[in-house]
Amino acid sequence: MHAGSNTELVVMRAGHHRRLHALRTVALMEFAKGLAALAAAISLYWVDPSDVVDAFLEFLHISPDHHFAQMLLRSADFLGNASMWWVILVACIYSGLRFAEAVGLWRARPWAEWLALVSGAMYIPFEVVKLAHRVSLLHAGILLINVAVVAYMFYLRIYLPRLQKFVAHVR
Repeated sequence: MHAGSNTELVVMRAGHHRRLHALRTVALMEFAKGLAALAAAISLYWVDPSDVVDAFLEFLHISPDHHFAQMLLRSADFLGNASMWWVILVACIYSGLRFAEAVGLWRARPWAEWLALVSGAMYIPFEVVKLAHRVSLLHAGILLINVAVVAYMFYLRIYLPRLQKFVAHVR
């Protein structure tokens, strides 16, 4: 009987390590998103948004005559001082949320798993529409990663507790 309980303990520890590794991988992705949003927000203070859009379009080899390019250029021109501060504020709030989620996931906190589940699920319809509008490897990759994260958080927060409750009830 003692050997069986040791085997169960080893299996439980291995499962815990896999879960922690997966959560920390998602935490690093959330931290990177927070850093990107914060860097973009801070750069708006020093850099003209039109220059950023021009450099972005040139980097991606997108003609300024393209519809997407025109939309970005109009948006950059729209950013005046007052609206730029709102954009910076929203980007900083978004960044703070991503950092909080990253710390919570790193520490395997249930609230962070719920936040990852809900916030990730909110983006899926937009990503599907974006992919339906224009199929690209980037959009497909982003959608697949997001679906994987949402599915894993669903497994941890919804499926696994119900399964454990069912197994406990059967015993």
